[in-house]
Amino acid sequence: MMQHVHTDPRRGLPTAPSSNIRPPIEDIKLLEPILYTGPKFYITVVCLLAVIALGVFAYMTQYREGLGVTGLGRPVYWGFYITNFVFFIGISHAGTLISAILRIVGAEWRRTITRSAEVITVMVILFGVGNILIDLGRPDRMLNVVLFGKLRSPLLWDVCSITVYLTMSTTYLYLPLIPDIAILRDYTTKHRWLYRMLALGWTGTPRQHRVLELLISVMAIVVIPVAVSVHTVVSFVFAMTIQPMWHSAIFGPYFVVGAIFSGIAALIVAMALIRWVYDLGDYLKDLHFNNLSLMLLVMCFAWFYFTGSEFLTTFYGNEPAHMGIFWMKISGPYAPHFWVMVATCFVIPVAILCNKRTRTILGAVIASICVNIGMYLERFIIVVPSLSQPRLPHAESIPYSPTWVEWSILAACFAAFTLLYVLFTKLFPIVSIWEVQEGRENSIAEVTARLKTYLPEPYVPEDKEQPIGATP
Repeated sequence: MMQHVHTDPRRGLPTAPSSNIRPPIEDIKLLEPILYTGPKFYITVVCLLAVIALGVFAYMTQYREGLGVTGLGRPVYWGFYITNFVFFIGISHAGTLISAILRIVGAEWRRTITRSAEVITVMVILFGVGNILIDLGRPDRMLNVVLFGKLRSPLLWDVCSITVYLTMSTTYLYLPLIPDIAILRDYTTKHRWLYRMLALGWTGTPRQHRVLELLISVMAIVVIPVAVSVHTVVSFVFAMTIQPMWHSAIFGPYFVVGAIFSGIAALIVAMALIRWVYDLGDYLKDLHFNNLSLMLLVMCFAWFYFTGSEFLTTFYGNEPAHMGIFWMKISGPYAPHFWVMVATCFVIPVAILCNKRTRTILGAVIASICVNIGMYLERFIIVVPSLSQPRLPHAESIPYSPTWVEWSILAACFAAFTLLYVLFTKLFPIVSIWEVQEGRENSIAEVTARLKTYLPEPYVPEDKEQPIGATP
């Protein structure tokens, strides 16, 4: 006979029918964003929708009047939209690479941050692809690249790699969500029909856990080369041309390093906002921000190395067409963008993160915001200056300047991403509940077993009961 369960209307959680039954979940705080919705949430949604509405109006103006309402033209036919595409695809590396690598190496501190990273991947990649469609004068022809594309075109490589990446990243996000969805199905009253459908009959049996862990491990291994290949292929869209300062063999690893760099920075900012808004300081601790800050610091130096290599090679080669673009970036019209990029991507983050006293949560957030600004500028000065100098004789060079349409669409992209992220936190736990509980129960034993695999046992002589050097 089914036992009746009384519902606590204040919390939206079923109450235990008797006092000797263990509470359904210890980490109730992780469900509070889903169960409670205050006025601040609706104010945030309204503000974000207002920015999105402005972007929609700007795009409808562009669709109705053509790309002439933007700053695009000849020879700069790529501008903000392609910069947005490269930037958003780069940020998407935050989830797959960081989460997958930390899972593979068994870093226990990953448990509370992996989901917030994986959500970034799936959400952001949609806006990367969306900016390609916005850049089309005739968006009704978007399927032509698939229907009539040639495999020798890097554009088709982009379509294939991003499609695979989005599919695998969505799967990689969904698999670890299943146990938490089952918790919501069993212990909440909101959206139960949705959770029942998405839980796939999960009951938490040992066999289900073994299968889930196997699938997550396989996906973590497979998704890493896919993520690396995606931004490498994105770089091929530039490097396979003969445009000055694009046709370079270093673009593949350069773009991958830049993607990881901006992805870590985006993750730090997202975690800080989640920690502040939902009061999750007990789960997103100083340790997590410190470790991610050290990773960001390493990527600062890696980014500086690749940037220096690119510019030093161009300068030493002294090829006239390349040097024209080189000087435009160093001391010409794009010099402010270049030097602000150097300051925000290297000087400021290194100054903050190298000092333990400033490598706090606030310091990490400031450094990360600077990095994201600098990485956007980096993508801009990759895209625009190389196109701004026409290669045909007697061709007119028209300076590129984005209009209100492009600025509005850029703001709408960031607002729409933020809105989707906020809505996700209102439907699913942003911190993995089952992984936190599993960590509490098993982590000490797992870490101890792992230590024994690479640390020798203490030497104890046969005729003594204690190690050499011990005080009798």
